[in-house]
Amino acid sequence: MMKSLDLFINSLNVEDYKEIKGYLKTEENKPVSLLSFDFHVQNFNSILKKKTIQSDIQTLEHLAKGETWKNTIKSVLTENPFEALILTDINRSILWVNEGFSKMTGYPKNYALKKSPIFLQGSKTSEATRKRIREKLEDNKPFKEVIINHRKDNSTYKCELHIFPLKHNGKTTHFLALEKQIA
Repeated sequence: MMKSLDLFINSLNVEDYKEIKGYLKTEENKPVSLLSFDFHVQNFNSILKKKTIQSDIQTLEHLAKGETWKNTIKSVLTENPFEALILTDINRSILWVNEGFSKMTGYPKNYALKKSPIFLQGSKTSEATRKRIREKLEDNKPFKEVIINHRKDNSTYKCELHIFPLKHNGKTTHFLALEKQIA
């Protein structure tokens, strides 16, 4: 009979497995009991999520070197839920996306670079929503909006955007979009 740990490990891709491999043994280098691991799966998932957020914070802070954004990346990311992150310049050209972006959209990270997030929109995306987003971006204030986007396989998903203008010396230089899929 297959244990839940076996099911969990079999569901991981190679990168995720490498990330947790070190947690599968105790300090004495003995295998972890499957029963005890079953009790800690929820805590473990929480640890992985925190590690991912910390990695995203570090990456964005590295990209922000030389910028003195009024917003602190750490507070924006820890105080707002998200699955995907998109950093654009003022012209809305994508400079960076996180791993969550690829999981949500099906597009590889490098495919998105130098494109506008508009490439995620399609026939099911409301023109009224597009117009509201453009207007809110021009206001240079944080905002939330819900949009229907299209994945690489052309399936649709409802996405909540939380967009933060990042400012240097009072002028918006970049936008950071926190995105999560909603029902």
